Amino acid sequence: MTNQRTIIKMKYKNSTVLSNNYKKESKVSNPNFRRKLTTSNQCTVKNSTYSRKENDKYVIILYKYYLIQKDIQWQLICSNLQPKAPKTSKAKKIQKKVADRKKNPLFVKDAKNFRIGNDVQPKRDLSRYVRWPRYILLHRQKKILLQRIKVPAAIHQFSRTLDKNQSSKVLGLLKKYSPETKTEKKQRLTKLAEQKAQAQKTDSKKVQVLKFGLNHVTTLVETKKAKLVVIAYDVDPIELVVWLPQLCRRQEVPFCFIKNKARLGTLVHQKTATCVALTEVRKEDQAEFDNLARDLRQHYNENHELLRTIGGGQVGIKSRHQQEAIKKAFELEELKKTSQ
Repeated sequence: MTNQRTIIKMKYKNSTVLSNNYKKESKVSNPNFRRKLTTSNQCTVKNSTYSRKENDKYVIILYKYYLIQKDIQWQLICSNLQPKAPKTSKAKKIQKKVADRKKNPLFVKDAKNFRIGNDVQPKRDLSRYVRWPRYILLHRQKKILLQRIKVPAAIHQFSRTLDKNQSSKVLGLLKKYSPETKTEKKQRLTKLAEQKAQAQKTDSKKVQVLKFGLNHVTTLVETKKAKLVVIAYDVDPIELVVWLPQLCRRQEVPFCFIKNKARLGTLVHQKTATCVALTEVRKEDQAEFDNLARDLRQHYNENHELLRTIGGGQVGIKSRHQQEAIKKAFELEELKKTSQ
């Protein structure tokens, strides 16, 4: 490459540059042509010999001419490409408004910097990155698992709870029969003691209250003393109460499932309650109780579909898409067969 004689022709001033030594090159990009400029120790320009320094000056001058021409072309291109502002009155109004605004030197607007140790970070939804407690994870996993697997009818019937209107009626009636608190009991006992001390007659009437506790409710149902049984749908493990609906059916005691065990617990001043039973009803509430008992018998005691319908079996969204794709493929094959 060093011994090879190269001739570079340029269109600037119709000059020709000849070089014997190929040491330095600079690329020229022109829309019309593409050539190479080379500089060396000895060059011949128009049958004249120059030193390397003089040759470099000559090449630099030529390259400057090229750059000036290129710059002019680029400016023309940019001026054509730049989008022109729409000639409308709205744009003029906006420009006037911006010009009219006077910047207050006391309140300088600085761009926020959200890097470490700077401005307070904006609020983001980080629920996917939260390390949730184990009981929450288990609750969510159990919910999905019960949707996927086939659930027996005896367990699936617990998901058939009362709706909002019915549950409000049942809870409103049961609240009237909630047992007394510790302070109320203390006041009642002190009053009785004072009456005994003064040799007065005491009212020894039986108090009509709700009965709670699984064993206690079971004995009441077996002896047919319970008139209404309300069972929580979220008892864990479910085996504790899974047999209670069938016992109520056999003893012909109206029952229902309700959300949730904490609501039943508030009725009896406890944290939670698996089930609650009503044994006696006052005369003023008898008509309301009869209507409720009739409705609950139709929905639960006499409803045989509860023991036939199997729960679960709901596939996930990915499996659903796969099944739909397979179904479409089968339909296309059948269409092809029929068309042939």
